[in-house]
Amino acid sequence: MKKSKFSIAHKDKPMEALARETDHKTLAVWAIDCAERVLPYFEEKYPEDHRPRQALETLRTWINTGVFKMAVIRKASLDSHAAAREVGEDNAARSAARACGQAVATAHVSTHAIGAPIYAQQAIHRATSAADADAAVAKERDWQYQHLLELGETKSR
Repeated sequence: MKKSKFSIAHKDKPMEALARETDHKTLAVWAIDCAERVLPYFEEKYPEDHRPRQALETLRTWINTGVFKMAVIRKASLDSHAAAREVGEDNAARSAARACGQAVATAHVSTHAIGAPIYAQQAIHRATSAADADAAVAKERDWQYQHLLELGETKSR
C-alpha cells in the first residue's frame, strides 16, 4: 500500500478559526504542547542535539516572564530549523524539529502557532505506516483541536 502524500498546504479551517480567536500566550502553550508530542522523533535519532528542545524552553521563558527579546526568539527558531535542515531527508525527525522552530516563533507573531501542529501532523504521517498514516494524522488533528478548545476554556475561567 502506498502512503498518501501529506501536504503542509492543507488548511484546517476550524482549527485556524479557533486559533485566530485565542489569546497569544494560550497559543504559545498550545504550540509547545503540539511540538512536544512529536519531539521524541527528533531526540531519539539525535540525542546530542538540543536545539529543538531549547526552542521550546525559550518559548516557555517568554510565557512565564513576558520578557521578549527578538534576537533570542529568532535565534532559537533559526537554530531549530537548522537542526531540521541538517537531518536532510524528509522524515519524522525533521518535521519534529520544524514544529519546535515554528512553536518558538509564536512569541513573535501569534499566527506562527498554527505551524507547530501542522508540522507535528507531518511528523506523525512520516513516522506511521502507509496503512495507518491517514488515521493517525486525523487522530492527532482531533487532539490538537480539542486541546486548543480546553486551553481556551481554562484561560476563560
